[in-house]
Amino acid sequence: MLGFRVFEAIGKFSVRFRWLVLIVWLVGSVLIVKNLPSLSSVTQSNNSSFLPASAPSEKAAQLASVFGHSNLQGIPVIISRDNGPLTTSDQTSIVAIENSLRHVDNVKQVTDQGRSPDNQADELIAFVSNQNMDPTTVVDNLRSAFGKIALPSGLHVHLAGDVATSVDNAKSSGSTNSQLEMFSALFIIVLLVLIFRAPLAPLITLFPPLMVVMIAGPLIAEASTAGLKVSSLAQLLLTVLVLGAGTDYGLFLIFRVKEELRAGLSGREAVVQALSRVGETISFSAATVIAALLSLTFASFEIYSDLGTPLAIGIALMLLAGLTLLPALIAIFGRAVFWPSNVHKPPKKSGLWGRIASKVVKKPLPTLVTGIVVFAVLAFSINGYYSSGFGGTTTSPSGSDSALGNAELAAHFPKATANPTEVIFKLATPVWDNPTPAVVAQQRLSNSTVFSHVTGPLDPNGLKLSGSVYTALYKTLGPATSLPAVPKNKLPVPIPIAVYQAYRATADHVSSDGRTLLYLTSLKVGDPGTAAALQATPSMRSTVAAIGSSIGAQDYGVTGEAPALYDISNISNQDLKKIIPIAIIIIGVILAILMRSLVAPIYLIISVVLSYLAALGLSVLVFIRLSGDNGIVFLMPFLMFIFLLALGEDYNILVMTRIREEAHGLPLKEAVTKALTTTGTTVTSAGLVLAGTFVILAVVGGRSGGTEIQEIGYGLALGILMDTFLVRTLLVPATVILLGRWNWWPSKHGRWIDQG
Repeated sequence: MLGFRVFEAIGKFSVRFRWLVLIVWLVGSVLIVKNLPSLSSVTQSNNSSFLPASAPSEKAAQLASVFGHSNLQGIPVIISRDNGPLTTSDQTSIVAIENSLRHVDNVKQVTDQGRSPDNQADELIAFVSNQNMDPTTVVDNLRSAFGKIALPSGLHVHLAGDVATSVDNAKSSGSTNSQLEMFSALFIIVLLVLIFRAPLAPLITLFPPLMVVMIAGPLIAEASTAGLKVSSLAQLLLTVLVLGAGTDYGLFLIFRVKEELRAGLSGREAVVQALSRVGETISFSAATVIAALLSLTFASFEIYSDLGTPLAIGIALMLLAGLTLLPALIAIFGRAVFWPSNVHKPPKKSGLWGRIASKVVKKPLPTLVTGIVVFAVLAFSINGYYSSGFGGTTTSPSGSDSALGNAELAAHFPKATANPTEVIFKLATPVWDNPTPAVVAQQRLSNSTVFSHVTGPLDPNGLKLSGSVYTALYKTLGPATSLPAVPKNKLPVPIPIAVYQAYRATADHVSSDGRTLLYLTSLKVGDPGTAAALQATPSMRSTVAAIGSSIGAQDYGVTGEAPALYDISNISNQDLKKIIPIAIIIIGVILAILMRSLVAPIYLIISVVLSYLAALGLSVLVFIRLSGDNGIVFLMPFLMFIFLLALGEDYNILVMTRIREEAHGLPLKEAVTKALTTTGTTVTSAGLVLAGTFVILAVVGGRSGGTEIQEIGYGLALGILMDTFLVRTLLVPATVILLGRWNWWPSKHGRWIDQG
């Protein structure tokens, strides 16, 4: 067969030039890591930056773009004095800090939000680009910039807000990605030692995936220069996916090498023979994963359409390593890979999987019916599903700079200035000509059932201004955008410094033409990253629409974390409906080519879909019914489908190709029994490895990513375990037995054999 000859040739090359293959991988890895950027330097952590322009929250953000903050992330800088008002020398330091921050790399704009109502603090906002932002580098550079300025005694400067908080959390707990790699590697090694009962085999199995994780990041980062966006989720999943899938491919090959050694082949002959047999399995397994990932390019939400490409690059590199580096390593170490195990010792005639296979073969119909009923009951729980966002309140480490900054922000400034939900109105005439719309909007927003702690043009820093006072200040002082922090010359009329500062701060709430008003609000349901806030978004929008209509606004909108998460969730669900059929068709074609059958791909894909629905239903039971969460993170259904479809088919391919191989010379029942006996350990070992890496993602990633990362990690682990121990080893073999020769239709494979 052509496939056999191709992979045999690859095996012979990798074995013959084993040292050259190893050197090329080692030298290439060093050059790539040394000369290409790191993945973290191009990772984007703001999910809303991936939204299409048609999303309502993005349209609202465009209305707010007249304030110059579009596609920028604001990092609050809080300057405060101990037990007293800011002094003249303090103001000189504030100006120096502002000028210093303007020269920090990636800082696009610095605005002075004005003094607090108690005159003890001032808030600067450093706006940085969301594009290719390394949060840790930006935060460190900001702190370094104001840390070089000699401050008067009793004056303190701290960063506040989500970006600084997340960076301090990451530093407190260590590098999430590094810990993920370390703990995943340790888990895989321990598990493989128990499986192989040999110390060297786990290391050889794990070495190629670790090499790929090391070089995939820089290569993907380099690809980002061509416009590819990389989310923080892609960075986390890349590590888990490559380590999990790479270990799977290693298990496929090493178990087969051990089998060939037991058949009497020499070490290098066994490697070549094993790769000729499972090379096709590994390649088609990788092809299904890559196909499923690339089907994401059809998604509207860019976090999905751009998620597939980085992960597909990682799997493609893993396939290359699995076909070249892994065989070379096995050939270099030879039989020592399995030391101290005796590879010549014949396996037990009837192990655990032999007994399971025997029962499945004898009672295929009860096995299949029972499995379908159990999965259908679990799938029914999907009716209780509702989505949550990817946010929530994150607390800074005690005593950290961001903890001090957040405390000062809460103590001196309105609550709406911390992670606000923004309401925008565009008027027909400038507000200084007619302040009534601003007054009405302020009152109605404050009295609404959804908004609280409203900060706007008439109370920009907590000090209230009447409409008439605002108009008078405009006529006296001119546009607020042109005013210095403190008056340089004597004012035409006496104006209290607090009133002057309040009017100056209106520049962040009134556009330069006076027609666009920006209100910062808190939500009565709580933090804007929660499921409750996401579900309140329709009420927010209807409230703003009613207010906009009452004041004669030409346009209006709501933007911020909650509206963005709501739009993300809706688009995610729409994309799921669009991507599912595309991914199924593509993978179905790949399976048809591999199996030389039009029947087998149908039930193999149905088995994965059933497994997906049951796993999602189980997640609803665990996270909503039992844990009491307000919803499941919107990414879960999408990621669960893609990963279970792609990785579930890995195990399908291993089992089915082995059944097909054995059916060339055995009756079908015997072929299924032998195939399940020989692959059962491989499949369950691979499933445990993959599920374990997702559990580690939940534990390690959850410390900095919150409950959402935990839901993703535990949910995918549950789905993979169900798929591994029930679908692949019970339902699929039972279906094969029941269909008999029709498994291979229209191919004649197996027809000349007594089906027994």
